[in-house]
Amino acid sequence: MLSKLFSAAVLTLVLSMSSPPLPSLHAAQSKALSAAELALYKGNDREKILLEGAKKEGQLTFYTSNTWVAGPVSQEFEKKYPFIKANVWRSDSKALLKRLTEEHAAGKYLADVVETSPEYVTLLVRSNLLQDHFSPELGAYDDDAKVKGKSGVLAWTNREIYISLGYNTKLVSAAEAPKTLKDYLDPKWKGKMSIAGTTTGTQWIGAVSDAMGREFLEKLSAQEINVQNMSGAALSGLVASGEVPLSPTIFNSNIFTHKQKNAPVEWRPIDPVIAGVGTSGMIANAPHPHAALLFLDYLHSKLGQQVAMKGGLSSARSDIGSLEQKFPKIYMETKYPPEELEKKFNEWEGLMRKLFIRQR
Repeated sequence: MLSKLFSAAVLTLVLSMSSPPLPSLHAAQSKALSAAELALYKGNDREKILLEGAKKEGQLTFYTSNTWVAGPVSQEFEKKYPFIKANVWRSDSKALLKRLTEEHAAGKYLADVVETSPEYVTLLVRSNLLQDHFSPELGAYDDDAKVKGKSGVLAWTNREIYISLGYNTKLVSAAEAPKTLKDYLDPKWKGKMSIAGTTTGTQWIGAVSDAMGREFLEKLSAQEINVQNMSGAALSGLVASGEVPLSPTIFNSNIFTHKQKNAPVEWRPIDPVIAGVGTSGMIANAPHPHAALLFLDYLHSKLGQQVAMKGGLSSARSDIGSLEQKFPKIYMETKYPPEELEKKFNEWEGLMRKLFIRQR
């Protein structure tokens, strides 16, 4: 009997020495996770951990270059999570990159999530400003929609929009509105067109230059096109009000929004139509990591994408379909390698200044 008890005791001791303790179902809650560990955590209690942490954080800061994502999408997120305040800063992609870079260089970690165009995301990745992270929504997206990290993703596509002709229907009829680039040369449009002076307008200058050549741009400059120092979204407001009769640098999603408010506007795809992709990710050293991950989950979820699609945006999710329009598109942001694209942008900005910006 004693020998049996002794053998059992030895067996228990051996097992306890050779086998690690089984992890608890809530092991992640027994010790504080670092931000990097939290970002890649896949446990069954992930949502619970994020909700509890987000309630303590109470807010997140989101930088975006898209009006609809900055407005309705963020507002719907707050309705779903009323204990999280979404602080949104919207600007064009170039200003957004500058702000993030300067903040991190100064050791200021203010933003949690960023949403902007692919070429600027590439620069953020190179500067190690994005956090590798996981989301249960990743399975609904194809690999070409993801910028992969070592263990998860650094960023992934959350929208697609298109840049082309927007016009005020009280001032320009559908019959007379331009249908091709060459139609912009009609003398009746002289002094009546405007383009955005931000990256939106710069991309359009590049697309037209690539499609028609420098000589065409020079002819177009004789049309006295005004360069407005504002985003494409703001410029669409001038089209809606009638201050600007027509502009070739208008997002279809902005016209969609104005039409919802019964504004007299219309949008027409004129080849080449520029496709703009929105890509989002978690900022490294995010001050509100729990809320940031919840926001990224929501932004890419079926519900979040359906809210985005109500604004005329296209979705990259494989399980809900897309509002992708059936016309030729050009992806200026991914057409060139990052190094070449930067040089191209400088070239196009130079053309804009030389040919279209006039001293008044």
